[in-house]
Amino acid sequence: MTAGKDARLTRIGTGGRYLVVPMDHGLTMGPVTGLEDLESTVEGITRGGADAVLTQKGVADRVHGNLNGAGYIVHLNGSTTIGPDEEDKRKTGTVEDAVRAGADAVSFHINVGSEYEPDQLTQLAEVTGEAERLGMPVLAMAYARGPGIDESDPDSLAHAVRLAEEVGADVIKTAYSGDADSFERVAAASAKPVVIAGGSKGTDEETLAMVRGAMDAGAAGISMGRSIFQHEDPEAITRAVAAVIHDDESVEEAMGNAGLRVES
Repeated sequence: MTAGKDARLTRIGTGGRYLVVPMDHGLTMGPVTGLEDLESTVEGITRGGADAVLTQKGVADRVHGNLNGAGYIVHLNGSTTIGPDEEDKRKTGTVEDAVRAGADAVSFHINVGSEYEPDQLTQLAEVTGEAERLGMPVLAMAYARGPGIDESDPDSLAHAVRLAEEVGADVIKTAYSGDADSFERVAAASAKPVVIAGGSKGTDEETLAMVRGAMDAGAAGISMGRSIFQHEDPEAITRAVAAVIHDDESVEEAMGNAGLRVES
């Protein structure tokens, strides 16, 4: 690992653990709740303890100045919910674009098992090669998605995670398998840090229980979007998630210390 890549990795995590908040949903879904005033959302989330936020390159100027010392990741592919196939992620930038946008890392999405896997695999390899030359870390979003695939199956998730490491990713995001016991297989599939996606929006207690389970199984953190930036209090939920990841707090401790109430 180059000195530059090592230094940049420390900007998007803390002590080898990661709380990343992706907010590239403006491309995917439009100006949804939480992203209309992107500046305020970034400000609150990073004040709450997020290690890094993630967007597409075009809104970098709206991110910088509101980071409170957190890191910044530029996502390099995408698709829309109104297009012909949301799983058909297309490149939206290069590592060099991300450098110009002031990024500390780049990310790239691949759907392992889908009909788009061959092209996305080739593109991920190209991204990791370019990133290595520039000393830029790569967060690979590696999902098991395709015909006949159970997207929470630990064996399929483990394959996706290992594929991402084999192609050169430095941090790997994938779906949570649903419980700590099964996710141990996924976290152990790679020597690189594995973080979980946020999944569908649930209660605060459900969200934190998922994070707690993943951490107990050996995950290195989370990359969680809508459950954080669409929360009624993004700063508070970020603070609670950060407490589980970085302070090893229980769900109850994290909720209480962040001022979140348990829903009946």
